[in-house]
Amino acid sequence: MTAAKRFGHAVLIGRPNVGKSTLLNALVGEPVAIVTHKPQTTRHRLLGLVTENRGQIAFIDSPGLHARRDHALNRRLNRIAADSRLGVEVVIVVVDAQRLTSEDQLAFDLASRHDGPVILVINKIDRLARRSDLLELTAGLQKRLNFAAVVYVSAIRSEGVDALIDEVFAHLPEGEPGYPADQFTDRSERFLAAEMVREQLMRQLHQEVPYGLTVVVERFERQPERLFIDALIVVAEERHKGMVIGRQGQVLKRVGSRARQAIAGLLGSPVHLELHVKTRAGWVDDDRQLDALGYSS
Repeated sequence: MTAAKRFGHAVLIGRPNVGKSTLLNALVGEPVAIVTHKPQTTRHRLLGLVTENRGQIAFIDSPGLHARRDHALNRRLNRIAADSRLGVEVVIVVVDAQRLTSEDQLAFDLASRHDGPVILVINKIDRLARRSDLLELTAGLQKRLNFAAVVYVSAIRSEGVDALIDEVFAHLPEGEPGYPADQFTDRSERFLAAEMVREQLMRQLHQEVPYGLTVVVERFERQPERLFIDALIVVAEERHKGMVIGRQGQVLKRVGSRARQAIAGLLGSPVHLELHVKTRAGWVDDDRQLDALGYSS
């Protein structure tokens, strides 16, 4: 007798930089989420799909829960993260094996309001000098919440990923897959292209500039020979335009070249990419502009 398929949603929550996006990419096997070492890299609710013979898991990545409330963007990212747990079957709290901070408690508090199973994932175990330290860490964390399971992973090495998938499947209800088997995310190619441009900007720029910029794709057109993309880089202050462009346009050229390669690799087509930079003063603290720029879900 064939076992019934299982289907459901599992959300990854945690403070910034614990490796949620790297973990999502490792689970799905595709670069669904952009990854940098800077906080607030993830700004949207991202869905990545794992489809197997036993069923389908819709994993959801969410912005890092943080204590900053100084801009409307910060407050909105926390709201997106909190709302991401609504309607899911499993909540996965991700922590960094190397250290805990006060912001980790935000994730535990959010998970405590979930009626279903909560799984603890301890990430970055490859960076521990002594694996025995995990026992003490685990014992302390299990006092905070009644976890359905604890899974140790190194997302960057894809270690423990299969064990996490097994645990999630074990806690999902029976049901047919909710998405096509060949689909790995519910986000559009236009969205993925914009995110890949933003990823390169965050990697190339330093200081405060990455937090005050976003990317909007204004043209996305597939033609037989290649994909044509025009992307607008929006900065919050006029002085940031020069930093984004760089001396003799070198920063913008480097961003364009690397983003073009990444987009072509993911979407399987040669890419013609045009980048432009525009100032929209104070967009990070303007709810109307945040809505217009896609920060509503």
